[in-house]
Amino acid sequence: MSGRARLALCAAAATLMTACALLPLVSSATWIVQVALMLAVQSGVGAAARRIPLARPLTVAAQALVTLVLLTLVFARAQAFAGLVPGPEAFRHLAELLRQGADDVGQYASPAPLTGGIRLMLVGGVLLIGLIVDTLAVTFRSAAPAGLPLLALYSVAAGLSEGGADWLWFLVAAAGYLTLLLAEGRDRIAQWGRVFAGAPHPGGREAGATVPVRTGRRIGALALGIALAVPLALPAMQGGLLGATGTGVGARGGNGGTISAVNPLVSLRDSLNANEDRTVMSLRTDTSDLSDLYVRIVSLDDFDGTTWKPSQRHIVGVPDPFPAPAGLDDEVKRRQITTTIATADDYTQDWLPMPYPPSGVRIKGSWRYEPVGMTLVGDHEQNTRGLTYQVKSLQVRPTAEQLATAPDPSPSLKREYTKVPKSLPADVARTARRVTGGASNHYEQAVKLQDWFAVDGGFQYDTQVNTGSGPQAVSRFLKDKQGFCMHFSFAMAAMARTLDIPARVAVGFAPGSPQGDGTVAVGLKDAHAWPELYFEGVGWTRFEPTPTRGTVPSYSRPETPDTSPQDPAVPSQDTGAAPSAAPSARQSCPPELRRLQECGGPSAQAVLPSDGGGPQWYAVLGWALGGLVVVVLPLSPLLLRRRMRSVRLGAHGRGEADAAPHVLGVWQELTDTAWDFGIPPDESRTPRRAADRIVRLGRLDPAAAASVHRLADAVEQVLYAPRPRPVAGLAEDVRQVTGALRGAASRGTRLRAVLAPRSTVRLVWSASARWTAFRSRLAAARPTLRGPSGQRG
Repeated sequence: MSGRARLALCAAAATLMTACALLPLVSSATWIVQVALMLAVQSGVGAAARRIPLARPLTVAAQALVTLVLLTLVFARAQAFAGLVPGPEAFRHLAELLRQGADDVGQYASPAPLTGGIRLMLVGGVLLIGLIVDTLAVTFRSAAPAGLPLLALYSVAAGLSEGGADWLWFLVAAAGYLTLLLAEGRDRIAQWGRVFAGAPHPGGREAGATVPVRTGRRIGALALGIALAVPLALPAMQGGLLGATGTGVGARGGNGGTISAVNPLVSLRDSLNANEDRTVMSLRTDTSDLSDLYVRIVSLDDFDGTTWKPSQRHIVGVPDPFPAPAGLDDEVKRRQITTTIATADDYTQDWLPMPYPPSGVRIKGSWRYEPVGMTLVGDHEQNTRGLTYQVKSLQVRPTAEQLATAPDPSPSLKREYTKVPKSLPADVARTARRVTGGASNHYEQAVKLQDWFAVDGGFQYDTQVNTGSGPQAVSRFLKDKQGFCMHFSFAMAAMARTLDIPARVAVGFAPGSPQGDGTVAVGLKDAHAWPELYFEGVGWTRFEPTPTRGTVPSYSRPETPDTSPQDPAVPSQDTGAAPSAAPSARQSCPPELRRLQECGGPSAQAVLPSDGGGPQWYAVLGWALGGLVVVVLPLSPLLLRRRMRSVRLGAHGRGEADAAPHVLGVWQELTDTAWDFGIPPDESRTPRRAADRIVRLGRLDPAAAASVHRLADAVEQVLYAPRPRPVAGLAEDVRQVTGALRGAASRGTRLRAVLAPRSTVRLVWSASARWTAFRSRLAAARPTLRGPSGQRG
């Protein structure tokens, strides 16, 4: 086997070994077999193209074309011509598969099912990395840079896997890269012929052989260090106010095993920002009050200061009927309702959406029950796609008095659901105490928190807001006062816990839209999150802090009628002769109407935002700097070249003392201008011979040729005359020659000379020379720091 063929084989093996780090992300490993076969074909085509031989760009193009045909054959055979040649329909099908794959990646936690879209993303991504690695390592014979795409592939796997990629996969990927480096080193040494060593090593080895071995060790150690450090430097996949929830409930028990479920937080923002409000489920219920018909998916009760996620809990078989909700006493008014739910064919969710609290469910398929959250989760890849099922649930109607007089919960429940990590900023608790000041019980505190977020606090609903990540995310949201349902529910639940109120977050759908046929349509934009607070005797109770979303529960609007006797001589406050210019009191307009902005209030001028209405100054500055970089960076060669030309042809060099720098600068500008138009400089020629070359290659007219020779004569005088004289008009001569070169050049050459002049590389050379000179001066200065005896002087 030739050295080039061995290198191609090692490049394909390194790509495949690195791709193994992606195996834990999906539930099936069949895709890796497809990748191995397609990588073999891709590498074989490259080897054949290099054997012909084809030019390097043609070799890469042939491999890319064959890769596209392979992807078409596997994923879009029905849409392609003869099953192989991709056309517009095949490209549309592949694009749709990629879109579906992106949606599936956003919905599923690892290990995700191997859907068609995810399979295309895996296979296509690995083949793309394989093409880049083969191009760098084999076609261009530079294996070291090929570690960058391999590192990118491994880093993706390390970032998406829980806790990073397994050590086994890291060692496999590292071994693949080191094998590639050693194969390239062997190939290079083989091109030198037989290596003859010097004196034999005492242990029997040849001394000369240690040099490439030592170099290989250093390269390998550096590659391993980078591969270890990069995944640690990657931003965590979970964190912030909208952090991921990991693998979902991760429940154990019953049939055993860990159940992988759709992550409800990953796709919530995408659902709310969807261009089309696609219907995901249709409800038919026997209750006339649809305002409280929230469809709940899962509850998040584990708060680590950065994100909320479901706790790891045991699951059991689905009971019939369900046990009574925790903490609900018989004195609380309730009504059982029946709801039939039909999910869309494109709605895939492993948790079963149900009204809360459910008391029974009739459903087909493999489902398991999690008792604490009263949720159902699919087992053995069971999901909600195209299901119809019936749920019996309770509409609990507590009174404000029952909530206000609720006794303390059990110590164990309070300890679990009021847990707040030390990383939570202290201002969250301070804000909670300030907002709830004057409240005499937990119920009043909860209502004050809800009304502060939804009505009184000046918060704005915005699905485009990103509060960042880390423990400061909640604090930042309370300061910026912009966000959507996840921000509001997370913040209120965290603040409630600081007040010793047991709290968790529910994720699901707000009440949908009634239809003419008596059903209720629930769409993507109905995706929602809300806090649930625990009150002994009532159980987990919903609150709604998000403005303009959902409905405020009736029990959070206590009626406080004025029972004091009214003096008939005093006119009623509602019968004033003229309307008051001040906004109405809070009691005159319930929070439900104020949330919908249907209360009377001050004029538009009075409610103009006084601060925080626009983007922050640092955001404006960042966008401005980013736009400046985007505009200036492509134009930087043009701008730098103009600056160089202005300095060289400026109004200097008029005196005899400055004659030499001026003439040499003008001559440098002439040679650089010729270089920009495709005539590279030749420093080995005399000025006169260089002038003849520029005239000949630039096809200059007699006037421009005379200007070039005049410049050459001035340079010779500066270099050889005892007292060089100033020469006038040299800058004009350069401009005349520039015009002549521009007129003789093609349009593409002229465009490149302006936008991407070749001579700007001198700036890089100059910077490199200065750096070398600096290092030399630094090295020369070191011995002076020590005395003759080696001690510091």
